[in-house]
Amino acid sequence: MIHDYKRPESVLVIIYTKAGDVLLMERRQPEDYWQSVTGSLEWDEQPRDAAIREVREETGLEVGDLLVDCEKTVRFRILPAWRDRYAPEEEYNTEHLFLVELPEQVDITLNPHEHRQLRWFPARHAALKASSYTNQQAIEKFVFFRD
Repeated sequence: MIHDYKRPESVLVIIYTKAGDVLLMERRQPEDYWQSVTGSLEWDEQPRDAAIREVREETGLEVGDLLVDCEKTVRFRILPAWRDRYAPEEEYNTEHLFLVELPEQVDITLNPHEHRQLRWFPARHAALKASSYTNQQAIEKFVFFRD
């Protein structure tokens, strides 16, 4: 049955401050994999709803009014580390990009089942630290770099 597998559609939510600090979290698996908030859409879910849910699940933040839809999607090949989560015929995932700008760094309630640690990085450093090229590109394009 198709619902035994993840839907090959996800969200990426870049959370950053007015000063240009970007929140990244280190996943439990694979080790040393740093990312912004991300996650697959449920089969009956819209991208905006998934973004709000994923931010709440991964950080404890309620960001409904702050969430900005960039109206940008990226299609990429599913990485080997996650291949078994998707139906055998699925080769690609479509990722929807969202932003959340905060006035300043806030306390985050990290989901310990998904992530080891979190850090706020200056945008340039975050773009280098993010493990996914789509995450790197989104930070570079949408977050102001302060020198």
